[in-house]
Amino acid sequence: MREYSPLRELVLTRIRSFVREPEALFWTFVFPILMAIGLGVAFREKPADRAAVGVQRGTVAERYLAALQASPELKVTVLDAAAAERALRKGDVAVLLAGGDRLTYRFDPARDESRAARLLADDAVQRGAGAARPVATADDRHRVPGGRYIDWVIPGLIGLNLLSTGMWGIGFGLVQMRNKKQLKRLVSTPMRKRDFLLAQLVARLAFLVLEVPPIVIFAWLAFGVTMQGSWLAFTGLVILGAMTFAGLGLLCASRARTIEGISGILNVVMLPMFVLSGVFFSSSRYPAAIQPIVRALPLTALNDAFRAVYNDGAGVGTYLPQVLILLAWMLMSFAAALKAFRWQ
Repeated sequence: MREYSPLRELVLTRIRSFVREPEALFWTFVFPILMAIGLGVAFREKPADRAAVGVQRGTVAERYLAALQASPELKVTVLDAAAAERALRKGDVAVLLAGGDRLTYRFDPARDESRAARLLADDAVQRGAGAARPVATADDRHRVPGGRYIDWVIPGLIGLNLLSTGMWGIGFGLVQMRNKKQLKRLVSTPMRKRDFLLAQLVARLAFLVLEVPPIVIFAWLAFGVTMQGSWLAFTGLVILGAMTFAGLGLLCASRARTIEGISGILNVVMLPMFVLSGVFFSSSRYPAAIQPIVRALPLTALNDAFRAVYNDGAGVGTYLPQVLILLAWMLMSFAAALKAFRWQ
């Protein structure tokens, strides 16, 4: 009889068990490659972005419009007073040129891009005027609420948390019930499938009090991140986002029978949103060709709506398209889960 080394057999056993775990293979080999691809596309080498400069209509700044437009380093937009204020607050322009008797640069000194844009704009103005006639200027430095990176990233973290807890919580819970034969027992009760699935969505809302307020309170106490818009609108978006991702979790768990199976399904569904939906950096970094796909993702829609309310104080008309996207995902995923769901 041939003798086998215990060490050799134990090593082979461990290797075989690892290979048979699809989720381990995914996170070890596939996930790093996909992340590298996504980040490589987002931060690909491209020509330097031009600084966004606003010129307020009806002010002395219009005199220097030709000199500003002649600079290849500037992207110049002429705006009326209301639009100029809104663009500066949202960060659509890094610096705003206005003023009555004297040219005034309005910008947020806390933003690096604003300070750089102010210098580039002034260089273009002074070169246009000539060394013999320097232009007298003034700075209007004011802090723009919601303009820091931490202000921008907190809404994305809230959206990411709703995605993760909604899909993992619903998906794992249903698969565990299926494994323990609890779902099979429920078939004998006077209960409709629709009521059971809807109960999973409604029950998901009970946990929101433990998920969202701690992040909001910590961001306020630790970093001074404050709500610029309506708390009622923000609460409505939280509920809508939670229901949407719970619906996706129901759909993912409709047929899955094992923990390994539901892990793989959830990873495939969630990974594109982790990378593409603008949690830690703007989704606008991705090429224009894939922007329709990026914008159609539910996490992208939720993050954009959150930031419109949280950072910009926008009204519902601004983020209504994102609300409609979330509603469509929620209704379609619940309808598909209702059709596909199996008790065992």
